[in-house]
Amino acid sequence: MSIRLIVGLGNPGSEYEQTRHNAGFWLLDNLAHTLTSRWQQESRFQGLFTKSSIFAPSVTPVVHSTQEIFLLKPQTFMNRSGLSVAAVARFYKIPSHEILVVHDELDLTPGTAKLKKDGSAGGHNGLKDISAALGTQDYWRLRIGIGHPRSLNTQQGVVDYVLHRPRQEEQFLINQAISKSLNIIPLLCQGQFNEAMMQLHTD
Repeated sequence: MSIRLIVGLGNPGSEYEQTRHNAGFWLLDNLAHTLTSRWQQESRFQGLFTKSSIFAPSVTPVVHSTQEIFLLKPQTFMNRSGLSVAAVARFYKIPSHEILVVHDELDLTPGTAKLKKDGSAGGHNGLKDISAALGTQDYWRLRIGIGHPRSLNTQQGVVDYVLHRPRQEEQFLINQAISKSLNIIPLLCQGQFNEAMMQLHTD
């Protein structure tokens, strides 16, 4: 078992590009750049899509390989992300446990990233729609912390908060978490989930 489809969640359009809710898009854009992959608009998948290959190290035995992966940024808006994800999964016959969804996480502070498998959507509309479209919660999530408005002692509502850009100091920390997360992607593509979690969750 290894990750074959990596999905970044966000909202399309320049007005949303720099908003907290697009943290999943930010990581995918960085990953595509690292892999020198170019996004293509795929109407059949309702998203920006690309195929790539990633160097996937193996620990035991010491064998290194190149793994084909698919990258996707749904262009359906956040609450309909499942349409795009399910379309790619069906076309390439990718089971849910080989899917990684990268998304913003209110319950984690900026600078923090966590990897988990299955579980509830925790109020995240993108995850809710993906779970409904796939018919299961059995997929991997990479949670990029953006913080919660209550931690800032503001009266800003959650919807307003996620649809605004982070403060400069928050953006710096989010970018750090994204960089650290990118380092574990090759491990996930080799199925080394425990090693990836240990590396990501260790300061």
